[in-house]
Amino acid sequence: MEDAWIEKALDYLVRRAAGTFIWATTVANFLRMDPRGRFDILQARNNTEGLDELQSLYSTIVRESFGGVIEEEILGVTCIIGAIIFARQPLDDDALIMLPGVKTRTSHIMRLIRKGFMSIIDSGPILHFHHRSFEDFLLSSSFLQALPSLSGIQDRNFHEHQLASMCLNCMVSSELHFNMWNLESSNIKDVDIPTTDKSAISPLISYLSLFWVDHLVQNQCEEISMNAVKFIMHEKLLFWIEVMSILGKAHEVSAILKRALEWPGLAVCL
Repeated sequence: MEDAWIEKALDYLVRRAAGTFIWATTVANFLRMDPRGRFDILQARNNTEGLDELQSLYSTIVRESFGGVIEEEILGVTCIIGAIIFARQPLDDDALIMLPGVKTRTSHIMRLIRKGFMSIIDSGPILHFHHRSFEDFLLSSSFLQALPSLSGIQDRNFHEHQLASMCLNCMVSSELHFNMWNLESSNIKDVDIPTTDKSAISPLISYLSLFWVDHLVQNQCEEISMNAVKFIMHEKLLFWIEVMSILGKAHEVSAILKRALEWPGLAVCL
């Protein structure tokens, strides 16, 4: 009986995969948790939405994983998935929980996303989709039909604001401080500067140092950012430049500050 079910399942899955490697690997990961139960789900949904096979599979995964998400979880899930899409580089959990919209039951939200997207994200500390096609699906009208409650995932302006706020809030905090390299002396002759050692800089500080201006100029809420930017420009600018130097990106400082001039509120902050 078991062999007959497996043979039936393999025949069905091989025909639907149609030689598409990403479909085969994704469905294999999806079935791993509960092979028979999830296979029944796949059969029941058997592409009744007019989608291609890969998008139909993605739609099934999203509905199965987040169809029952409750209202208080929606904003956290939306913020984190949106950040995965719109961040300039992949972010780790320490950065994602700094997003203003991730306020309640943070560890629960992260577990919910990792479990729900287990078949389409890497299992390491960085939330990263296996394939660009899933990101394209999240930004498509098909995703809105599958899970309209998470339509905010597609709101780029909202996510640029979230990422800008994350960067600015961290920069004005003690995370960005004097002597980021923890040198024992201010006399350059007295210390051996490890020019290739960037371990003193956390991934979060590295990210915001490189991309805070990118998110700032996309931010439509000037009044929220004004005080933070003013504080950074007057109190934290040299600390940021130090980080850029440690990262080997000091040559980009001038270009980044010139780009900051695109933000209408900068003149008020200087």
